[in-house]
Amino acid sequence: MNKPLNDWSALQERLGVRFRDPGLLRRALTHRSYLNEHPECGWGDNERLELLGDAVGDLIATEYLYQRFADQPEGQLTHLRAELVRSDTLARFALEVGLGAWLLLGKGEERAGGRSRTSTLGDTFEAVLGAMYLDRGLTVTQGFFLPFLRVHLESSVDTALARDAKTRLQEWAQSTVQETPTYATVGESGPDHAKEFTVEVRLLGQSWGRGTGVSKQAAEQAAAQAALDAMALESNRADT
Repeated sequence: MNKPLNDWSALQERLGVRFRDPGLLRRALTHRSYLNEHPECGWGDNERLELLGDAVGDLIATEYLYQRFADQPEGQLTHLRAELVRSDTLARFALEVGLGAWLLLGKGEERAGGRSRTSTLGDTFEAVLGAMYLDRGLTVTQGFFLPFLRVHLESSVDTALARDAKTRLQEWAQSTVQETPTYATVGESGPDHAKEFTVEVRLLGQSWGRGTGVSKQAAEQAAAQAALDAMALESNRADT
């Protein structure tokens, strides 16, 4: 059920930000389905604010990662940013502050479960960022958004950095040297029930890294990560 249209003080308390123009916050919470049923309301939906908030959120997340991971290459920072600002992550942030309860929805959208829909919550969180940026500026918006990013990142950074090293290596290789890495099993050890595989990743006719694992797939991931680590080391040496 929609909150009363003048009940913005409680939400602002939860956000920790006092809007100079509460109308911007109201618009950030207005789904277009509400306007379809209330064309006389006198304000627009949140889609333009969502577009702005998407850009603002990307900027804040990118700057934070740039400062937080000074030794990480661009590809890993891009991967981490995608983890931080994807729709289901933003929807989780929206749930933490209870945005769903304040959404202005049409009756049909309400019955269809729009108040808890991941895409709607993620879009609404972006719209709130956009409204906050217009109303209070970048510094205040950063102060609101960064705690969410820090908590989420610290709980997922190891997984996010290590996730699918093969994909990250392939993306780098195809964009940089226009070649796809290949993997070759160069060793097996241990009994049949507990084998360990050693895999080598090759690019441009030479070995770029080796990895071991209890399956060939795990060994390939380890080899790809070894190649990424070697590239980062070489990059650091070149910079010194």
